[in-house]
Amino acid sequence: MNARKDLKKSLKYNFLALIFISSLIVGCSEGARGSKPAAPSSDDRPIVLTTFTILADMARQVAGDRLQVRSITKPGTEIHGYEPSPEDLKRAVGANLIVENGLGLELWANRFIKSAGDVPTVTLTEGMKPLLIEEDAYAGKPNPHAWMSPRRAQGYVDRLVEAFSRLDPEGAQSYRNNGEDYKLQLQQLDLELRDLLVAIPPEQRVLVSCEGAFSYLAQDYGFDEAYLWPVNAESQITPRRMARLIERVKGDQVPAVFCETTVSDKAQREVAKASGARFGGSFYVDSLSKRNGPAPTLLDLQRHNVKLLRQGLAPSAQKSS
Repeated sequence: MNARKDLKKSLKYNFLALIFISSLIVGCSEGARGSKPAAPSSDDRPIVLTTFTILADMARQVAGDRLQVRSITKPGTEIHGYEPSPEDLKRAVGANLIVENGLGLELWANRFIKSAGDVPTVTLTEGMKPLLIEEDAYAGKPNPHAWMSPRRAQGYVDRLVEAFSRLDPEGAQSYRNNGEDYKLQLQQLDLELRDLLVAIPPEQRVLVSCEGAFSYLAQDYGFDEAYLWPVNAESQITPRRMARLIERVKGDQVPAVFCETTVSDKAQREVAKASGARFGGSFYVDSLSKRNGPAPTLLDLQRHNVKLLRQGLAPSAQKSS
């Protein structure tokens, strides 16, 4: 009987000891997660904040390892109507330079930049003569997607070199060298895309997308452009616009239509079904993919898009697909 009491007593003490030890472990872990302040960063390089991922990629090509380059928006984000979070605003306060596209693309950036205080800002399309939107409601407004032209993108590089050299004069030569190397890559890309698109005959060169984001690329490579809306806003889809695009696709016998990764492709698939065309896939335009995706850089983005375009519109590619 005494042995049984001693066993119960021993188990009771062991159980209480286990609870006590567990509470200590939980308390320590919660302190590590919550109350303990994060260690300060030892990276004292100037911080460059870009409005979206494509500009961040271009900025990194020019900056090399001299600057910290970060994008406000994440891969896959629709940037036209983006609403910055409180966390975005905190990051902006610590930035040394903000990089934007301009031409009315990031209207939200105006408020963002004001909230950031006296952070210098560079607009990469400043001084560029833009192509104008011809669609009725937007007639006369600039098309902001100039980076979609490898030739125009070289102007972005020049602006980045200038801005980074002002920010960090000691690195000016490094920025110039990086900029020239990157411009050579863009020039090579231009030749590469021309060679790929030669397979598409003139009568098939109608690029049909959801957003009118390909005006610069279309001008460079001899395409006509047709779309569901001029600037990304799916609320702009109307029966009239859909009917007009369906008639265009039918009339020109366009074999394939496309959309963009940051918006729904539902309406464009309906256009394809009603017109007899096929849905050829989604382009990357306003955002890069994640690192393991098909468009982790601007150069990869262009190659992905042109590959889809060739597969959709070139007769030989259609037969083999």
